[in-house]
Amino acid sequence: MKLTFWGAAQQVTGSMFLLETDDYRILVDCGSDFDLEEKDRKARYDEQKSVFPFEASMINTVLLTHAHIDHSGNIPNLYKEGFEGRVVCTEPTMALTALLLKDAANLHQKRLNARNGSGKRKSKGKREIPKDYFVEKNVIEAMENFVPVSFGQRYRIADHVSITFYPAGHLLGAAHIVVEVTEDGVRKRIAFSGDIGRSDYPLLLDPQEIPEVDYLVCESTYGNRLHENHEAPEEALAKVIRRTCIDTPGRLIIPSFSVGRTQALLYTLNKIYQENSFPSIKVFSDSPLAYSSTKVYERFGRLLNKKAKKFQEDNGMLFDFDNLIYLENAEASRAISNYNEPCIIISSSGMVQGGRIEHHVEANIGNPYATILMVGYASEGTLGWRLINGQDNITIRGKQLPVMAGIEKIDVFSGHGDQNDLVKFVKIQDPEKVKKVFLVHGEKQSMTELQLIINKLGYQDVEMPMRGQQYEL
Repeated sequence: MKLTFWGAAQQVTGSMFLLETDDYRILVDCGSDFDLEEKDRKARYDEQKSVFPFEASMINTVLLTHAHIDHSGNIPNLYKEGFEGRVVCTEPTMALTALLLKDAANLHQKRLNARNGSGKRKSKGKREIPKDYFVEKNVIEAMENFVPVSFGQRYRIADHVSITFYPAGHLLGAAHIVVEVTEDGVRKRIAFSGDIGRSDYPLLLDPQEIPEVDYLVCESTYGNRLHENHEAPEEALAKVIRRTCIDTPGRLIIPSFSVGRTQALLYTLNKIYQENSFPSIKVFSDSPLAYSSTKVYERFGRLLNKKAKKFQEDNGMLFDFDNLIYLENAEASRAISNYNEPCIIISSSGMVQGGRIEHHVEANIGNPYATILMVGYASEGTLGWRLINGQDNITIRGKQLPVMAGIEKIDVFSGHGDQNDLVKFVKIQDPEKVKKVFLVHGEKQSMTELQLIINKLGYQDVEMPMRGQQYEL
């Protein structure tokens, strides 16, 4: 059996791992690589003559850990290039992936229209279409081949290969995947962590323990970090609201990813409004994708944690409350700039990189009565990263603007487990029995620090694979 690391190898995005037996090939995740600059992506694809470094038609099955685009975003391209097999995942992952891929397809279409001209404006010659672009038709064709499985159900994908999904937290439907392969009468187990969530996260089940395996592929996003805030999410958020919208009547802007984090925020706000005697502060949720994703969370309420189920039983609704307004279109989004009462605006994207949030930040960055609250990680170079790092001036849509608004940060809504959570996940395995631990989905510094900690715990064979590196298992 061979394992090749084609993505998330000494970097965070682009998860893609190829597991091969003598006659069967499994791709675990098929994600978009956001770490590559466009010119580097084009050079790689031109060299490969494909989006992928392997023949897509040779893959038999894709196993998908969860819906986020850095894990699912190249699935339509796999079908475009000849893949004819199934994508196996949990049912909520299937529903959320459909939304995220359709959103990505719409973005690709807009970019193609801008490149080639549309309507009255026609370009002289159409520019080359990037190889990794897909449109809605490709998404529909891909989704027809998704096969949902339940958590804890041992599912046979070939005569000699079985898989089991275990709750990973992090996102609705997210899974650790344990693959069992029998070769020459010998059974081997390999586990893929996916993204590991944190305990007691709003709405989600806690990450579940997996059985002992021979090989462990573990993410390392927060391998060198601990979460700073240890308050309950409703306590931390209520303090910010009281300070920014009540004690000083102002406006609170929260950049948030549409899938996962926005639902955690809306649920927490609902709890706050039920439990605190706050005045009637309007909450504007400004993302069509967030609205659609919230409906998926409602549909799969049976897979949420006990606290969420109890809250819904006692109060009727998880997300909807009197002061919540969903903004349906861009015109409504722009109009709330004229809303002069204290309010909360939640909009995507979480790193303030694209999306409607850029308009809200631009409209409020010069307002000393406005506060921008960062509730998650922002990659270096993004607008969110610049705000967190205290830059006095920022550039939005070509305009340089002074930062007069307050900038705050809390990490209670981060969906990633921190260093302690990652170590806890690895420690499920007996260091005398697990043959090798592979660290993926992290920056080099995070991996290196996590590797040192794991080594000290007795796990001696801990690898940090490079892209394209192959191992015999």
